[in-house]
Amino acid sequence: MSSDEIRKNIIENYINSYNNFEIEKMLKDLDENIIFRNVSNGEVNLMTKGIADFNAQAERAKNLFSRREQKIIGLKFGADKVEAEIFYSGTIAVDFPNGLRSGSTIELGGKSIFRFAGDKIIEIEDIS
Repeated sequence: MSSDEIRKNIIENYINSYNNFEIEKMLKDLDENIIFRNVSNGEVNLMTKGIADFNAQAERAKNLFSRREQKIIGLKFGADKVEAEIFYSGTIAVDFPNGLRSGSTIELGGKSIFRFAGDKIIEIEDIS
């Protein structure tokens, strides 16, 4: 299996686990020092450092949605990274401070950039 195929499988596992609210499976291929950034409208609005911080944020986030789904539209492979074009949809489970109400559906496009060291993800940057 090529390096690209291995990385594709790792990303698919991560996204499938995310969609199914399976946090432990999401963590399986992450490096202990994982860095995660969420970028919205050009600004970083969330950042975690390390697997424990990432896990805590993932546990908090899973309660915000009753349904969530990331779909991979396309993948671009680089030397140490993979850029995934993503379509996201979710149903909100709680009222948000920005006015979104429980039961509302959100949909948006974006991309996730996965950086690798060997077969471990060392950085994820979600951009919408």
